[in-house]
Order: sequence, then C-alpha cells, then structure tokens
Amino acid sequence: MNAIRRGLGNGVVQAFLVVIGLVWLTPLAGLLLSSMRSSQDSSSSGWWTSITSPGQLSLDNYSALLKNAGITRAFWNTVLISVPATALVVVLAALAAYAFAWLDFPGREPVFLVVVALLVVPVQIGLLPVAKLFGALGLFGTIPGVVLFHVAYGLPFAVFLLRNYFAEMPKEMLEAARMDGGSEWRIFTRLVLPVGRPAIASLAIFQFLWVWNDMLVALLFADPSSQPLTVELQSQIRQFGSNIDVLAPGAFVSLIVPVVVFFAFQRHFVQGVMAGSVK
Repeated sequence: MNAIRRGLGNGVVQAFLVVIGLVWLTPLAGLLLSSMRSSQDSSSSGWWTSITSPGQLSLDNYSALLKNAGITRAFWNTVLISVPATALVVVLAALAAYAFAWLDFPGREPVFLVVVALLVVPVQIGLLPVAKLFGALGLFGTIPGVVLFHVAYGLPFAVFLLRNYFAEMPKEMLEAARMDGGSEWRIFTRLVLPVGRPAIASLAIFQFLWVWNDMLVALLFADPSSQPLTVELQSQIRQFGSNIDVLAPGAFVSLIVPVVVFFAFQRHFVQGVMAGSVK
C-alpha cells in the first residue's frame, strides 16, 4: 500500500478508496430508501428516484413493521439465539483455550488436535444426526436447541483462535503471577482475559454475525414459534410474493444490528486481526 501511495500519490489512492466505498454502500443505501417507500412507488419506479423526490420517503413501513407480530417475534427470537450462542462460545472457548495454552494435563496435545480436526467438518454433515438427537431430548424446534447447535459448531474455531492468541503471551508474565501466589483462575480472569481482549472481541463479532445471519440451521431446528428473522423474512417472500414494504424494512433491521455491533467493537476487532502480524 505504501508503494502504491508513493507511485500514485495519496490523493489518487484516497479517491479510489472513496469510489470503492461508495460502490459497496450503494446496495445498503438502496435498501434503506426502499424500506421507506410505499409498495406502489416501489412497483412503479426504482429506489433511486426517491433521491430527487424525497416526498416518497416515510417511516410508515417501519411503523407497520412494529405492529407485525411475526416480524417482532422473529426479531426477539434472533436476539435470544444470537446473544447466548455468542456468550457461551466466548466463555467456553476462553476457558478451554487457556487450558490448552498454559495448563499441563494428560492428553492435551491429542485433544487439541481433535479440536483442530473438527474445523474441517462441514455443518451439513451433522444436521440430521443432531436433529434426531434433539428430537429424542425434546430440544427440536426450540430456541435452546438452536443455541446448542451454534455453540457446538462454533467452539472448534473459537478454541483454535483463542488458544493461538493466548499461547503468544509471554511465559514470564504468567510465571511471575504464579510466583506472587496467583491462582490459575485469578491469572485467567485478571491477566489473560484483559490481555486477550482484542482476540475475544474479534471472536465475539465473528460468532455473532454468523449466528445472526444464519438461516440453514434455523430452517431445520426452529419451529414457527422459535424461528429467527432470517427464516421469517424468507417465509414472508414465500407467502406474500413481492411485499417490498415488509421485506425491505425487515431486511434493513436485520442488517443494521450486526453493523452496529461491528462498529461498537471495531477498535478491538482491528487489534485482534492485526495481532501477530509482522511489524
């Protein structure tokens, strides 16, 4: 990037990046404008016409969306699925990663190799066996069942990511804490977690985005009373066809929540991604 800047100049590079950013933001802007137009306007003209005719825009679609029982129920179902699935993966993965990185116990390396091997197992392979298991346990079609599936399939990557990050911490730092009388739990909570905050934040963002935007798992494991927003919007398409006045605001709400979460943790996310890079 520095070589490109020297060759073309900062102004040209910045202009190019602005153009790329505008191209990427165009679909988001189109979705936002479409979500504030009536179905009649959407069927008669493109969303870009509202730029020159702002009178087409209103919040009536969002008001109707709040009164749509199916959408609001699906939104809260998505929250009830995404938040526990993210929190459980982060907590369990952090505990396991610390054990794999700094605790000596029998079979540590073979068990970690099994965890790494699980990374290559496709989600589709476990759908039917887990569905049968959940049916026997009474978890099929429930929010806890969907959460458990996401936790189970999110843990291998989470443990692998955090273990590699924790293992790069200076060994002398942990030994000094142990010499001062710190227990493993105190070292983990007061030392490892604060230092590993960037990696943990990155993991939380990845896991939350994956669960929030998931539709495959929810289609199989959730029933109509527990289905998330992605499945509800898909069913709206099947049931009503081109009801853009419902789909556009619903899709924008489904999109804006992960965007807000990402920007809330952006600083830690960048630190986590850049961790271990060549300086």
